[in-house]
Amino acid sequence: MIPEILATLASGIFAGAAIYINLVEQPARISCGIASAVTEWRPSYKRGATMQASLALLGSALGFVSWWSSGDPAWIIGGALLFAVVPVTLIVILPTNKKLQSEKLDVASTEAERLLRLWGKLHAVRSALSLIAFLIFLFAMRHAR
Repeated sequence: MIPEILATLASGIFAGAAIYINLVEQPARISCGIASAVTEWRPSYKRGATMQASLALLGSALGFVSWWSSGDPAWIIGGALLFAVVPVTLIVILPTNKKLQSEKLDVASTEAERLLRLWGKLHAVRSALSLIAFLIFLFAMRHAR
């Protein structure tokens, strides 16, 4: 039962942090002006990436272990959805991240604003995937042993 609890906990923390970013942090940073928003986004992203990558990998691995031990397909579905944030980040979001991190970017430009708003929309995909994984894990917990 421990892998199931830890998978659910990791996915819940990931989903909560991701949703907080979309609903609170991103709008707040943008309200401070684009130059300030990009300047704040850079260190925030670096710190958040480490935390969220660890949670996604741990939660999905524990979801797979839970499926292996229980045979309940909900664990592999939730684990796959949580793991999906990794390729989404690396393939879909990373190009935008690199542009936002570039020293060549004029942080007060309309391009900076476009990139930051695009990043928020792309990050919402991660929020949705992790929330669905968390809900599936909660559902699976009801039927666990």
